[in-house]
Amino acid sequence: MKAPEKLGFDAARLNRVDRFLKERYLDSGKIANAQLLIGREGEIVHFSSQGAACEGMSRSIDEGSIFRIASMTKPITSVGFMMLVEEGKVAIDTPVGDVLPEFRNVGVYAGGGGSVPFMTRSPAEPMRMLDLLRHTSGLTYGFQNRSNVDAAYRASKIEDWHGENDLDGFVSKLAQLPLEFSPGEAWNYSVSTDVLGAVIQRVSGMALDEYFSKKIFLPLKMLDTGFVVPENKIDRLTDCYTWTGSDNKRVMYDRAVDSAWSRQPKLLSGGGGLVSTAMDYHRFCAMCLNQGELEGVRLLGRKTIELMTINHLPKKSDLSSMSRSLFSETQNAGAGFGLGFATTQDLSKAMLPGSVSEYYWGGMFTTSFFIDPVENLHMVFMTQSSPSWVYPIRRELKTLIYSSLV
Repeated sequence: MKAPEKLGFDAARLNRVDRFLKERYLDSGKIANAQLLIGREGEIVHFSSQGAACEGMSRSIDEGSIFRIASMTKPITSVGFMMLVEEGKVAIDTPVGDVLPEFRNVGVYAGGGGSVPFMTRSPAEPMRMLDLLRHTSGLTYGFQNRSNVDAAYRASKIEDWHGENDLDGFVSKLAQLPLEFSPGEAWNYSVSTDVLGAVIQRVSGMALDEYFSKKIFLPLKMLDTGFVVPENKIDRLTDCYTWTGSDNKRVMYDRAVDSAWSRQPKLLSGGGGLVSTAMDYHRFCAMCLNQGELEGVRLLGRKTIELMTINHLPKKSDLSSMSRSLFSETQNAGAGFGLGFATTQDLSKAMLPGSVSEYYWGGMFTTSFFIDPVENLHMVFMTQSSPSWVYPIRRELKTLIYSSLV
C-alpha cells in the first residue's frame, strides 16, 4: 500500500473518511461494520476495517472477511457475457430468443393479472442481449411492488434461489409471464442479468458457477468469490442485517454460522448471488480500470471495456427520463447505463463530485464500487445492511473521497 501523498491524495482528508463512518454509522448502530478500499494507478492507497464481523463476537472484520455482494454480481456476469462476444459466439444485438427459445413468443402486458388471466400484445421490437445488459428488456423484479406483473413474480417465487428452479426452470417460468413494456421503450431494474447468466450457460455449455470460476475468478485470483461459502471459510463470513423501519434499528437477516450462502443454491443468480471480499473485488475493478487486463492476464480487449462503459440508453438519455423502477442501486439524475454498469453523464444533474465516464454499481446490502478512468481511481465499500436506500452513505463516501484528491 502506497502513501496517499504519492498518489495524489491529502492524507489528513482521506483519514477523515474513517472517522465519518465511525461517528455517523457505527457509533449510532446504523450499521455493524464498514470496510473501505481506495485504489489509484493500480495501487491500494487506503484500506480500513471497522466493526464486528458477527453479533456477540469481538472479532473485527478484516482483509479476509467475506460479504454478500448482491447486485455487484451484475458487472461480473456482464463481463462474462462480453468474453463470449469477443469469441464470436454471440453478439450484443442477438435476439434473446435465438439462444433462449423460451422467449421467442413472450408478450407485453395488456391487462389482467391476479385472478384474471393476463392479456398480452406483441412487442414492437424483439428483446436483444443489449436489453438484458442495460435493463431495457421489459422484465422486472418482484420487489418493485408496482404492477400486476411483479406481483406474479412474487406469487410464483420465481426468484427463490433455494426453490424448485434451476436456471433453465427459471427461464421457462419467466417466459410464461408478460413483459412490462416492449424491449427498448423504458429502463426497469430487473432480473435481466439473471437471464444473461442463463445465456452464458447455453452459449458456453458450462454451468454458470463453473464458467465464472474457470474464466474469471481463477485467472484474476479472486479465490474467495463464488455462489457459496465453503465450510472451511464460513468463519470468515459476516453477519447480515436488515432495517426495521423509522426507529433505525437493525435486525438479523442472515446469520453467518447458518447462512443461506453456506448452501449451494439451485438457482445460480447472475444478478445477485455472489459473495466476495474487498480484496477480490478490488482485483476485478483493477482489471476493468486497466482496460481488461491484470497482471498479464487479459479477460477483455481495451475497446470492449470502452464499449461497456459508455451510455447505451436510447437517444443517450439518462435514467431520470427512462426509468420506471421504484428502486435501483443508483440515483437517476445524470446517470446513463452501459453494458452492465451505470455511467455518470452529467455531474451538474448528479450534484456529486466525480468524472464524466465514471462507472459504478452497488448491492442490496449496501456494498458499492465505482471506477473512474479519468482519475485512474476506484473504490470498494463493504458492509451488510439492507436495503441499500436507507442511508445516503454512497453519496457521502464519494464526496469525501473526491474531496481528498489534490
